[in-house]
Amino acid sequence: MATPLVIACGALAGELRAVLAASGLADGVEVRYLPANLHNRPERIVPALREQLGDVDVRDRPVLIAYADCGTGGLLDAYLDELPGVRRLPGAHCYETFAGAELFASLHDAEPGTLYLTDFLARHFEAIVIRGLGLDRHPELLSQYFGNYRRLLYLAQTDDDDLRARARAAAERLGLEYEERRTGYGDLVPSLTRFVEAPPAA
Repeated sequence: MATPLVIACGALAGELRAVLAASGLADGVEVRYLPANLHNRPERIVPALREQLGDVDVRDRPVLIAYADCGTGGLLDAYLDELPGVRRLPGAHCYETFAGAELFASLHDAEPGTLYLTDFLARHFEAIVIRGLGLDRHPELLSQYFGNYRRLLYLAQTDDDDLRARARAAAERLGLEYEERRTGYGDLVPSLTRFVEAPPAA
């Protein structure tokens, strides 16, 4: 059987490398990354995956899609139903993947008006959020995008003072209360480990 293939959101690149390296699995997996800016254009995720999988025989090669639903509104799952044995990460989005379903549900219930950041989003807040949403050119849109939010919750994968400072600055820039929760890599670890050690059968 061919080498297992992971097709991943570029926003998970650092975390995937860390988990694969720590698990001793890096040499046994091929990883392809899609652009992280699809985070802002979820309708483009499935077409991008179709293109990536165009040359892959999923009957002979184990494939894991390192995305949660990520705003596709079920279109990702509908596409994966066409591909025997291909699975994705659990959860509705990477925030739930990192936090786990139970913790994320409790965090959301405690304050539905929450903007979540991961390590990646804290590091690239300016590019993904400010420039990505056009707020550098149209700051008057800030209240339209974030007027219903009350807090920014940084779900930290690592203990990094620089990222913590960036997350705090993001909260201040958006006028939101700041909170932090250390999640580590969450469900990414067992999902990758199960996939590589016992890939799903077609």
